[in-house]
Amino acid sequence: MEAQKQDLTSEFVSVDISEFFDQTEKSAQTQPSDYGIVVLTPKQREMYKHLIEKAQTENPEKYEVFQHRMRDLQELAKAIANFPSLLERHNLLGGERTPQSLIDSLIEHQTEGDYTLQLPSKATLGKGFLVAKIHTFSSLTKFSKALGEPEEVTLEFQTETNSMMFSLLAEDVYLNLIHDNSIPREFKDELANSLLLLWEHRSDQNVQDIAPTLLKIWTARRKLAPAFGTMMGTSELLLLSMQLDDQWTHFIKAKLGDTGVAQAMEEFLFGISHEQILQLKDILRTKGIPAIGRDEVSKFLGVHIKADAGLDYRDFYSMYTLRRDNARVRARMGLSGPHKTIEDYFIHFVMEQNKEKQNNDSFAK
Repeated sequence: MEAQKQDLTSEFVSVDISEFFDQTEKSAQTQPSDYGIVVLTPKQREMYKHLIEKAQTENPEKYEVFQHRMRDLQELAKAIANFPSLLERHNLLGGERTPQSLIDSLIEHQTEGDYTLQLPSKATLGKGFLVAKIHTFSSLTKFSKALGEPEEVTLEFQTETNSMMFSLLAEDVYLNLIHDNSIPREFKDELANSLLLLWEHRSDQNVQDIAPTLLKIWTARRKLAPAFGTMMGTSELLLLSMQLDDQWTHFIKAKLGDTGVAQAMEEFLFGISHEQILQLKDILRTKGIPAIGRDEVSKFLGVHIKADAGLDYRDFYSMYTLRRDNARVRARMGLSGPHKTIEDYFIHFVMEQNKEKQNNDSFAK
């Protein structure tokens, strides 16, 4: 373990950007599980290297800006790596801490309200690192377009940015599910373990599984203009989305009959809360109006509603957090409507499917 700690330090000591890419083939293949937080994955490293080499000749000023930003991220990752690993046993000031004691604490402390002060320092710091990295890749996306890079290159940067955003989302979902009393303790242990791995490495296999699917559904959602009030358009959108991804199709077929899932899906598709959907239906029914478009929602509800959103990662995340906060309030107050987001239901479903597959594979052996 001492050797690993030594390797970890050397991974982040140099801030010379040229040395950042000057690595052996073995080092380039290093996975996050070996060294903690990795500033850039091998794929991201190649993407950045390509873009920054072009910037060096075509836009020296921006070249320096991004070089400094990468050094900052590198130094931030180095500082976070100095905090005790969440996957090892440590004798800390507050007593001994093990991965299992962390898992038990996450599951057994069902504190309402914000969780920030209940979380390990490394978790909070790592979240800040990830936000900084997301903003960096968002800037690189815009810079790629400004440099006249091929559309697929710019799209790659956008995809990486969105994938990192989903890591933030997954962290929230894990915490939501861990505090869900309807979920068995055995499954909560797996959720908590996934959360520790995400905090330790800022990388998560479940995110890699679900991110492309949710992005496809989000894109499909924007292509249709549902008729608010009667909610006409829901079935068409569901049929379209079911053609995009087998995993999503299985989820829809298995879970849409659940009232909570159907209500959470409705919020996701229409971009307004469950309460606003009911209010809008009642208003239109009273006025004898069969349906309205997205641009008329604010007028009928009497408040500004951002019922639509673009493909920007900030739009997706802000609308998710709004639905998340509303769901938490309903659950805490015992109100009707969805107590989870569609992301909660979907990630739970994917993890259950993966667990079942692992069990079947083990049984087959």
